[in-house]
Amino acid sequence: MGAPTDLRSISGIMKDVLAFKGRGLIQLGLLLLIATPVARVAFSVVAFAIQRDRLYVVVTLIVLAVLTYSLLGGRL
Repeated sequence: MGAPTDLRSISGIMKDVLAFKGRGLIQLGLLLLIATPVARVAFSVVAFAIQRDRLYVVVTLIVLAVLTYSLLGGRL
């Protein structure tokens, strides 16, 4: 079950969004909700690196790795 095959890729989602289809808009919203914390953690790595705070860079990279691993469904 799950989402239709055309909504399993970013290009398919964008095609549906541009056609103003409801499912595409919902999928885009879900993508944005998932991307927000990932982007925040990625920007935190950059901010800590600029401040030369190595401990927080390492910890934040570990958090980013865990987020990435969980988003990929543990397929690594």
